Amino acid sequence: MRVDSPHNESLNLIASVEGDMDLFKTVPPNVVQSIRAFRVTELQEEAARLGQHFLYAYCADASTKQQVLSCIATAFHFPRHFGKNFDALSDCLTDLAYKAGPQPGFLVVIEQLPNTPKFDREARETLLDVFRDAADFWAEKKVAFRVFYSFQ
Repeated sequence: MRVDSPHNESLNLIASVEGDMDLFKTVPPNVVQSIRAFRVTELQEEAARLGQHFLYAYCADASTKQQVLSCIATAFHFPRHFGKNFDALSDCLTDLAYKAGPQPGFLVVIEQLPNTPKFDREARETLLDVFRDAADFWAEKKVAFRVFYSFQ
């Protein structure tokens, strides 16, 4: 945006900052959705700007439920005792983080979830349901929890 004024620099800076705030203009604070319209780098920058946790897992090398959960656990720095099942994932995304103290918000990206016989549509939906439940948990606490995902 170009503004002709003696205060050109400051007005352009304000316009730029306001434009940046539009990244989540149509994205609710607690949602699980496809990454389609977003780039990972933009999401990471937005998380930093908002002062939120940015959690990223790239699952292209996984082909089973255990491998996907292991990939997420490693990327998100879950405790060593993480059970690599959906209940343990739920606990780490909710209770464990909640007990750690006040949270500024979460922006989660899970890329390239597999589409294999050992991680089929049902497994993918169950995984996404765990993240949806976590989004609901954090919504009750008035904490943003946005999850973006993609499939192979």
